[in-house]
Amino acid sequence: MNDTITVEVVYALAQQQTLLKVKLPAESTATQAIQASGILAKFPEIDLAINKLGIFGKLTKADSVLRDKDRVEIYRPLIADPKEVRRQRAEEGKVMKKGGGLAADT
Repeated sequence: MNDTITVEVVYALAQQQTLLKVKLPAESTATQAIQASGILAKFPEIDLAINKLGIFGKLTKADSVLRDKDRVEIYRPLIADPKEVRRQRAEEGKVMKKGGGLAADT
């Protein structure tokens, strides 16, 4: 059995994605991978008490034990509530349908 694992730590901004590979002792946690990657120094806005974490798109806890080749993802807080955005789009669509097109008498 191997004593080390290799994992990726990923953080994405709107215009940039950062992916860092890290070698860690077996049985390391998501938090240990993030700390070892140095990503916290590069992006000081990351707060592990606030930002959610995932492994391959599935939410996970900071103390989750990693496996070889896992990808630890650090999620940013949402800027807008998706439900609210959909509601606003639906409202705009209703307004456009009511007023859309040319009048019949022109």
